[in-house]
Amino acid sequence: MAAALEKQRATTQSNEYGTALAKSLFIRTYGCQMNVYDSARMADVLAPLGYGLTDSPDGADMVIVNTCHIREKAAEKTYSELGRLRRLQERKADEGGRMVLAVAGCVAQAEGEEILRRAPNVDIVLGPQTYHRLPEMLARARRAADARDGEAVRGVLDTEFPAEAKFDHLPTSARAAGPSAFLTVQEGCDKFCTFCVVPYTRGAEFSRPLADILGEARDLVARGAREITLLGQNVNAYRGEGADGGPADLAALCRALAEIEDLARIRYTTSHPRDMSAALIDAHRDCDKLMPYLHLPVQAGSDRVLAAMNRRHRVADYLDTVARLRAARPDLALSGDFIVGFPGESAADFEATLALVEAVGYAQAYSFKYSPRPGTPAASLPDQVDEAEKSDRLARLQALLAAQQHAFNQATVGAEFDVLLERPGRHDGQLVGRSPYLQAVHLQAGGAQIGDLVPVRVLEAGQNSLAAERRAS
Repeated sequence: MAAALEKQRATTQSNEYGTALAKSLFIRTYGCQMNVYDSARMADVLAPLGYGLTDSPDGADMVIVNTCHIREKAAEKTYSELGRLRRLQERKADEGGRMVLAVAGCVAQAEGEEILRRAPNVDIVLGPQTYHRLPEMLARARRAADARDGEAVRGVLDTEFPAEAKFDHLPTSARAAGPSAFLTVQEGCDKFCTFCVVPYTRGAEFSRPLADILGEARDLVARGAREITLLGQNVNAYRGEGADGGPADLAALCRALAEIEDLARIRYTTSHPRDMSAALIDAHRDCDKLMPYLHLPVQAGSDRVLAAMNRRHRVADYLDTVARLRAARPDLALSGDFIVGFPGESAADFEATLALVEAVGYAQAYSFKYSPRPGTPAASLPDQVDEAEKSDRLARLQALLAAQQHAFNQATVGAEFDVLLERPGRHDGQLVGRSPYLQAVHLQAGGAQIGDLVPVRVLEAGQNSLAAERRAS
């Protein structure tokens, strides 16, 4: 995911803040797109202090590990990473310098004091809601180290859920934007699925004011973004302050963004089926800039398992939502999330999940074996499924999902649509972009440049990408 920060780069040139970038900053990002966005904003916060991004932690003046608690054994993997970085810190010290090490994100929020206890080389531990205070934390960490003349000191811990919104204290513009940019509009979760740590690490649902989002979107577009993906733990639960002072929903936000002239594409993720309103479905029908691709996690195809997960929707509700979406936008492609082997999941429950997948037909999907997350209700449920059985079920589900993805890609052969060019390909003159359905598309550039939206015809389809040729505009 760190690659989604475009490309980390170190420089001693002056930046737009008028500050010489004399210090190098490396950010290792794990997890979701929201973590990618958060990492970019942490870089923005530190830029006025002279920090420029570098593509390696070796020799960096500051390293931030932006963690994700969704990964299996996330905490232990974080501690392993901190052990590796300790060796780089020691090398930096031997050369007469100092590497400041910070741990951010959801593992930082969940572990807090434990990180400082187990990894005394960490200078700063901060949660997802406090990174706007990074300059203050950095100053405190430096003062503490100076006062002890380089001896080991306790790191700075800030994992509060502050009353003020962090977005009010972030720089008003990001330093860079590629053709496709992320923009966080909503954070937190009030759903409390029994397998999920997000309500405990990200806090309650919070939506940014519509005007603030539009301002950041215009800035991103001015810097080259042609596509913006709106981010939120429950992005379609967005309820921000609208232009008239009343609440604005995600449908209203998408329609307002569509008015930005040079913004060509709008996407959003991740959605919850309960929050897929009629107004948002209508926006998919009416708004051409809203791409025909939607990530709509269901997690399981059994009502009994969904109830145990506290998903607050039934299979019939999900299928009805899918039907209404496809009636509004017949070319809509769906992706989803699935957990197999949830505590108490029977063979019949799993077969119901396979039946749901057959009924929906996914263009892409993510599937995982259930693994307990400390502090979540599901971790203490009885009837944990045998690991071998979970592996077998996951293999069967992934085979079905892969077959559906392959079929979807094959169905696009001969299709014509626009592709947003995002990066160079592996071959001379080749560029890679994204289809409206988020497929990677490889084509010969023929004079086109990164950031261009070009019409293509699909020639071939593989499991994970398409090959296409340019059409005349």
